[in-house]
Amino acid sequence: CLRIIIKCFFFYITVTHTLQYRYTLVTQGIHFQEFTAVALVDAERVAYYDSNIGKIIPKTEWIRKIGADYWNNQSQRMQSDQENLKQLLNTIIKTFNYTEGSHTLQWMYGCGVHDGGKTAGYDRYGFDGEDFISLDLESKTWTAANDKAVITKHQWKTAGTEAQIRKRYLKIECVNWLMKFVSYSKIIQRRGKVCDL
Repeated sequence: CLRIIIKCFFFYITVTHTLQYRYTLVTQGIHFQEFTAVALVDAERVAYYDSNIGKIIPKTEWIRKIGADYWNNQSQRMQSDQENLKQLLNTIIKTFNYTEGSHTLQWMYGCGVHDGGKTAGYDRYGFDGEDFISLDLESKTWTAANDKAVITKHQWKTAGTEAQIRKRYLKIECVNWLMKFVSYSKIIQRRGKVCDL
């Protein structure tokens, strides 16, 4: 009887794969800014970028096998994201008249795929260690976590279709890359096992 319960338990466990990006921008006063970004597949750090290096660095053996075009495109994307976050952080600092001290802006987004094919995604920002603003994928609207974020929410709402673009990215492009990464890592791992024999 116990064997049947154990078999049923393992049968109903669903495997989830995730692709996540975590960005952090720190500013000390007006002149110093440091930016870092990390990409994770199934909670494993697979790539790293910072403002000092200026390019994305693969961190796992299997992801290093992806072609140079991919890494060049990702480095350009990270540079663009860095500039966008700088603009957002500068806007927040000016809006609330923060003239001194250190401030941190974080952006976290990603997607997941369950065994049954159901997908999920998230896109959220934090400011100075607190939730700031997040995207509700179903309504395609931004949700302010506090009074300070309401101004940003209104600015983004009037700016146009950013929420729709982000939803499309999280539901389609992010999921496509996730599935490529998962299948690629499995191929490389199988090859490694064959070579080890």
